Amino acid sequence: MTQIPNTARERLAAGQLCLGMALRQARTVEIGRVLAACGFDFAFLDMEHNTMSIDTAAQIAVACHDAGVTPLVRVPGYEHYLATRLLDAGALGIVFPHVDTPEHARQLVSNCKYPPMGHRSLGGPMAQLGFRPHPRAESTALVNEATLVVTMLETPRAIDNADAIAAVPGVDVLLIGTNDLTLEMGIPGKYDDPRVMRAYETVIAACTRHGKYPGMGGIYDHPTMEKYIRVGARFVLCGSDLSFVMAGGQARVDFLRGVKLVRT
Repeated sequence: MTQIPNTARERLAAGQLCLGMALRQARTVEIGRVLAACGFDFAFLDMEHNTMSIDTAAQIAVACHDAGVTPLVRVPGYEHYLATRLLDAGALGIVFPHVDTPEHARQLVSNCKYPPMGHRSLGGPMAQLGFRPHPRAESTALVNEATLVVTMLETPRAIDNADAIAAVPGVDVLLIGTNDLTLEMGIPGKYDDPRVMRAYETVIAACTRHGKYPGMGGIYDHPTMEKYIRVGARFVLCGSDLSFVMAGGQARVDFLRGVKLVRT
């Protein structure tokens, strides 16, 4: 049977780190090959916090397939069509922000998966299968298997419900949105706070019990990233296109401003 390549899922299944970059400013299809050249496993197309259109996200998603990078899209809301249109266009997974309960997670899985796992509607030929015709039973099973459902846990309530969310069939990743979590805890930006470590330990334990994958987002300083990876985070959002451009640009400017000019 044909398989749909999904680099992110393959990394996770092998117990390896799965690394991705958030795309907020990028708007052209070349970015897929840029991510591949850097060694990233997935593109995190962020439609929650910018103005990227569905059309742009779809074109980047298809280009990511050709580059061997898994295209995932964070949607800005929960209406089923926000996810299914992107999946129909070629995304290999949907990231849902602010998932607090297992009931919510169960509905999101249902939106993203074809029967018998869910109630996603079947469209025409699929980008994930190269637009080649396949028997319906085969194609829907293949796409169900390849499609990642990533739930973001961003509140204390979500952390408290981590075990129940991880138990939902079809949920693949529990991604901690550490920025929003610390805001909700009243400790914005305090990623070393013991309460944050307890949140990670809670989510990682839940994932271990239920065969799911724990994720880390919102933390980008190397020592803190390493700390949470060492306790078990595996799906890692490494930063955004904007943050990498600014870091590289700032480093170059700082160097050049420090060059002593020889006056002639």
